[in-house]
Amino acid sequence: MNQVTSAETSDSGWKSLYRVGGIAALTSGVLFRRNIAAEIGLFTQTPSPATVSGWFELLQSNRLLGLAYLNIFDLVNYALLSLMFLALYAILRRDNKSAMAIATTLGLVGVAVYSASNTAFSMLSLSEQYAAATSDEQRTLLAAGQALLAINRFSSHGGYPGSGGYMSLLLIAIAGMITSIVMIRSAAFNRATAYVGILASALDLAYCVAFACMPALDSEMLAIAFIPAAGLFLMVWHILVGWRLFHLGKAS
Repeated sequence: MNQVTSAETSDSGWKSLYRVGGIAALTSGVLFRRNIAAEIGLFTQTPSPATVSGWFELLQSNRLLGLAYLNIFDLVNYALLSLMFLALYAILRRDNKSAMAIATTLGLVGVAVYSASNTAFSMLSLSEQYAAATSDEQRTLLAAGQALLAINRFSSHGGYPGSGGYMSLLLIAIAGMITSIVMIRSAAFNRATAYVGILASALDLAYCVAFACMPALDSEMLAIAFIPAAGLFLMVWHILVGWRLFHLGKAS
């Protein structure tokens, strides 16, 4: 299953994309994992704030930690994923061009939605204004900060993902599921890689469906039940995909 036909590797024009996509996937899996803020929280005595004023104070006292808790590193993760999806389209398009076109489009749109909805730098700007504002101005800034937190905050109080976080997760999960299904019949990847991708995407999709269809469930417990497990399998999938893409790029 790991043997690739000459037709799949003969076009040297795709080789650089394979290598770039492979390095991006490996970097995503090893360094910039999704929701890495939760891992950072395990090694610091400063918890994620539960109030807007707490966020402003954290961003003033420890800017890097505050931005990390606001998922600034996820922006890097999603940017790397866009390169991985492009490389996967290049290698899997011969197996199912239509499916890969849909998967790649959904993946890139999901990345764009996340990038547009991430509020880390906007919250940083509000915190700077809050520190120099009068009491009346501070109340307005607190309301603005609360609105920003509602857009895309998986680790916010209550575990609500926000519209941007939810849509980006849903689109990228669908893209990953389609891509992994195409992998099953591809000679470029082994089935183990495909099944890990299917499992990771299925967990994310299960969370999205449960959150939308079962609003009575505790959202924070729902996130704990699905998101960490999905993140673990995604990390493994990205490493497996990245390793394979990198070697495809080096193949003669």
